Formats: sequence, structure tokens, C-alpha cells
Amino acid sequence: MLKVFRATAIFEGISYLLLFGLTMPLKYWAGLLEPNKVVGYAHGALFIIYVVVALVFCWERKWTIKRFIILFLASLLPFGTFYADKKYLSKLA
Repeated sequence: MLKVFRATAIFEGISYLLLFGLTMPLKYWAGLLEPNKVVGYAHGALFIIYVVVALVFCWERKWTIKRFIILFLASLLPFGTFYADKKYLSKLA
């Protein structure tokens, strides 16, 4: 489960950065709507998967709700999932 969660965290973080760093500027500065739509859907799916996997992972590890909230908040911040992976998940590997 740890490998799945770490992979999900990395992919969710990459999709977040692609969405805000690449496709949104393309949408608003170049008028290209399609990349934003595709990456937006992918990011939305990865976000939901990340939250569900984080919940299951915290449940299996018997982590506190505080730790889950930290992992959840990390998904809302740019580079947050990378920080969560480094601080909480890489130590478990």
C-alpha cells in the first residue's frame, strides 16, 4: 500500500503543477482550452484517488486524524504532496 500511496502522491503533485504551471497559462494567454480540460480531468481523478488512498493508508497504519488532515492539506498546496512524501512516506520505505 505504501508504494501505491507514494506513486499516487507524486502523480497528483505533477498533475497539479502541470495544471497551474502549464495548461492554465495556455488557456488564458494562448486561448488553448483542450490541454486544460484534459489535465484538469486527470488532476481531478488523481486528487480523488489520493484522498481515498490517504484515508485507507491512515486507517491501516492507525495514524491519527491529524496526520490525515496534514496529508489532505498537502494535496491542496503546490509541491505539498512532494513534501508529504519526503516528510512522512519516504521514512516508511
